[in-house]
Amino acid sequence: MAQLSDTIEKFIKDLMEQDAQIELRRNELAQHFGCAPSQINYVLATRFSVDHGYVIESRRGGGGYVRIVRMRENPEGNLLSLLLQRVGAEIDEDSAVAIIKHLLDCKLVTTNEALLMRSAVAQNALALPISAKNVLRAAVLRNMLQQVFRNVERGEQHDHV
Repeated sequence: MAQLSDTIEKFIKDLMEQDAQIELRRNELAQHFGCAPSQINYVLATRFSVDHGYVIESRRGGGGYVRIVRMRENPEGNLLSLLLQRVGAEIDEDSAVAIIKHLLDCKLVTTNEALLMRSAVAQNALALPISAKNVLRAAVLRNMLQQVFRNVERGEQHDHV
C-alpha cells in the first residue's frame, strides 16, 4: 500500500511542478491507478495537508473535483496565518515535523535551522506529562514560525544572530 501511495503522491507532485495549483477528478485518478477513490483520499489527507504545505479544496458530485493548492510564502503572510492556525493550541510531534519540513522545502530555513527546530519540538525534549507536551510544543513552534517569517520580512533568512 505504501508503494501505491508513494506513486500517487509523485504523480500529483509531478503535475504540480509547473503550477501552484491543479484540479483533479478523484474517480479518474483512482481509475488511472486501479485503486479505490478512498486510496486517493488517503494520499490527499496524509501527503497534501496544510502541514505539508498544501490546501485541498473539493466539490463532490458528478462534476466534482479536487483542487490542490501549494502554499507559498507571500508578503501578506497568508502562509504564516495558515500555519499558525494549523498549529493551534496543541500539536503532535509528527505534525510539527511536517511543518518544519515544509519550511525547509520552501527554503525559508536552512537544514541546520530545521534540525534545531525539530530537536526543540521532539518528544524527548519536553520533560512534561504527556497531556502538556502538545500544548508546549505548539507554543514553541508558534514562536519559531513567527521568528522565521520576521526574518523573511527583514531579508535575514540566513544571516547570523
